[in-house]
Amino acid sequence: MADKEQLAAVRIAVDEVDEQIVTLIARRERLIRIAGTLKGDDAEVRAPGRVERVIEHVRAASEKKDIDPDIVESTYRAMISGFIKLEMKVHRESS
Repeated sequence: MADKEQLAAVRIAVDEVDEQIVTLIARRERLIRIAGTLKGDDAEVRAPGRVERVIEHVRAASEKKDIDPDIVESTYRAMISGFIKLEMKVHRESS
């Protein structure tokens, strides 16, 4: 029975973390929308060099926190891909 109670507690904690992550993604989205209006062209939005700098940064941060950098990188690459699509849309609408 203790295992089921522990699992339930872990699931509640995971749900709380997910809420925090969603809040941070919402903040990131607001910033990306602003950035999309400030960039000069599509290449500046895509910014592959910037993407790689972000990936290097989050991999280093994950290693300092002793979490799997591959999971962090794959999560960020998926998130960045989605945000680039959004930013392209915002950029084109503001041009």
